[in-house]
Amino acid sequence: MIGVSAAVLAGVSFFGANAASTVTVVSTWLVVGFLVVLALVVRFADPDRLDRAGVFVAVGVLGALLACGLNLVTEDSSAGAQAFLAFPVLWAASHLRRTAVVVVTASAVLANAVVVPMLVPLEIGISDILLTGVVLTVVAAMLARAGGIQERLVEALEQQATVDTLTGLVNRRVFDDALAVALNGPAADDGTALLLLDVDSFKQINDQHGHPVGDDALVHLAGIIRRQIRAGDAVLSRLGGDELAVLLPGCTADVAVSRAESVLETVLSTPLTLPDGTLLAMSVSVGVAHRTAGALGMREFYAAADRALYRAKRAGRGRVEVAPA
Repeated sequence: MIGVSAAVLAGVSFFGANAASTVTVVSTWLVVGFLVVLALVVRFADPDRLDRAGVFVAVGVLGALLACGLNLVTEDSSAGAQAFLAFPVLWAASHLRRTAVVVVTASAVLANAVVVPMLVPLEIGISDILLTGVVLTVVAAMLARAGGIQERLVEALEQQATVDTLTGLVNRRVFDDALAVALNGPAADDGTALLLLDVDSFKQINDQHGHPVGDDALVHLAGIIRRQIRAGDAVLSRLGGDELAVLLPGCTADVAVSRAESVLETVLSTPLTLPDGTLLAMSVSVGVAHRTAGALGMREFYAAADRALYRAKRAGRGRVEVAPA
């Protein structure tokens, strides 16, 4: 946007008010040179550092002041001259946060309201001041609103890409990434534990009560896991179907088994309330695997917990089984 502004100014320096005298030509080209340098700085500097320093907001405000200052030097109060104020406002509304948009737009409107009466009688310039101010404000508001909607959509898409929409737990991709970090990063002194949980007789729940109740059962189980295992200490995930997983970095085998048994006891003692008010008893089978530094890759770790889970199911369900060390 700065580059476009510089190019347009360079063009108008050869005709109209900007070419009226040596002073206006020199002033115009000084602004062009400044904009070119500024464009290069913004293009090649670290954008994060510029943002933290407030440079982008300053650029928007400076753009509005330069446009009005150049209008004053060239004594040009035409609609075309005031149209230059659209450049900083459009840029700010498209890229900056809401507060910055307000600051840049207000600077442009107020600066124009000061300069125009200095060039023409107020009764003549008032209509231009009002029209320019309204147009800039409306355009900035519409673009800022559109940007806010887009940000919310992006956030929603990002959440859908990482969170299971039914249970609110993270999905398999996020869980695998967290597990890879836990296994490949610096080894925790207490090792890493993996819990795999499976709802017992889940197909029977769906067949007898319907899939909505099956969904309620998964939400119920996810809520129990959240209450029993703090998210700050673990990564809680729905891997798919009725299988849930808990990753416990920096956790001893004994603590992992204790947490698994706590979840199981809570599930057994907390039936699910059905829509008609009746209670549905639930149970889960849990497989626990523990890994110390240098032992088991991700695939083997999953397999160990999975074998323990199916031992629990074969042994009668509603129990915790631990993979051999």
